[in-house]
Amino acid sequence: MAENLLIIHGGGPTAVINSSLYGAVREAKRRLGGGKVYAAIGGTGGLLRRQVKDLGTEPDERLRLLLQSPASAIGTSRDCLEAEDYAAMAQVIRELGITAVVMNGGNGTMDACGKLCAACAEQGVPVMGIPKTIDNDIAVTDHAPGYGSAARYMAASTAEVCADVRSLPIHVVVIEALGRSAGWITAASALAAQCGLPGPDLIYLPERTFSPERFLSDVEKLIREKGFGVVVASEGLTGADGKPIVDPIFTVGRATYFGDVSAHLANLIIRELGYKARSEKPGLLGRASIAWQSPVDREEAVLAGELAVRAVLTGESGKMVGFSRLSTDPYRVEPILIDIKEVMLRERLMPPEFINEAGNGVTPAFVEWCKPLIGPELPPILSYTL
Repeated sequence: MAENLLIIHGGGPTAVINSSLYGAVREAKRRLGGGKVYAAIGGTGGLLRRQVKDLGTEPDERLRLLLQSPASAIGTSRDCLEAEDYAAMAQVIRELGITAVVMNGGNGTMDACGKLCAACAEQGVPVMGIPKTIDNDIAVTDHAPGYGSAARYMAASTAEVCADVRSLPIHVVVIEALGRSAGWITAASALAAQCGLPGPDLIYLPERTFSPERFLSDVEKLIREKGFGVVVASEGLTGADGKPIVDPIFTVGRATYFGDVSAHLANLIIRELGYKARSEKPGLLGRASIAWQSPVDREEAVLAGELAVRAVLTGESGKMVGFSRLSTDPYRVEPILIDIKEVMLRERLMPPEFINEAGNGVTPAFVEWCKPLIGPELPPILSYTL
C-alpha cells in the first residue's frame, strides 16, 4: 500500500510557516514515490470537513513561491477541539488512506498534535509536530521558526521609529508588540541599536508586573534627560492583580483579543505628565512581513519541515522537531526530536537573566542570544544628531 502524508497548519501564521510547508512537501515528494502529499485546507476544521488537497502534484517552481509568501498557503484555524473531534479526525485520516501526519503550529497546535497522536495510535498512524510561533514561547526548543522574522521586523521597525522621533523630538512614542504572556518579540526591539541609533529607551515585558507609577516615573526621567523617546510595550502587560492593564476586547478559549495597550500608555503620559505622546500598533504586520523575513529563520523553518517528514515516515511519532543551540558566536544549532508531552501547552517565558534589574529593558545576554536569529546586521541609518 502506498504511503500518504497529511500536513495540517494551526494557529496564527508567520513569515516562514510556508517555508516549513515547502520543506515538508519537498521531502515528502522525495520519499513517497507514488504516494499523496495531502494538505488540510483550513486547518483541523478543514480536515473534519474533508477539505484536502494533494500538493504533490504542484510544480516545483510554484512550490518555491512558498519561501517568499506570507500567511499560510493552505489556511489555518484556531478550532476549540473536543475529544470527539480527535476521534472524528482519526476516522477521516483512516478513510483517506493517510499513513502519516505532521502538524505545524504553536503551543495550542502542539497540544492538538499530542492528542491526535493518541487518537491515531490504534490504527498505527504516526503524528509529528513542526514548531511555529512568532511568540517563541514553545517549551524545550531554543527557539521556534517564526520568531526570528518577527524579531527582525520588530527591531527594524523600532529603529525606523527611533530615527523619526529623533528628527522631530516633540513627543514620546509608545510601540505595542505582540506577545500574550511571553516578551520575546517585545525584547527584540532592543536590536534596533544595530542600525546605529540609540533606542528604544524603555522596554516593558509581560514577565514583569506592570506598575503605572514606575512607568510614569521612567517616562518623566526620560523626558527630563532627553526630551523625547521611544517606548516598546507588550500587549500582554498585567498589573499587580494579574489582570491585563487594558481590558481584553474578548477572549475565546486561549485566544485573547487584547485592548489597545499602546494607546492606553500614550494617554497616560498625556494625562499624567502633560507631555505629547502617540501610539503605534504594528499588529499583524509583524508576523506577515516578508520584506523583513530573516533568512536564518527561513532556512531553519525549511529544515524543521524536512526533518519532521523524514522522522514520521520512518515511524517516529508523538514528537516535535526542535533546536538545541551549540554556540552563539559562531551560531550553531543542532536539530533534535522532543517528546510532545514535554511541549503540550507549556509556555517558555523570558528567563530572568534576559531582563534588566529595573524591569524596563533587556540585558546584553538577551541581545547576544537573539542576534543570530534575525539574520544579517540591520542596515545602518543616518540620523540628525542634536
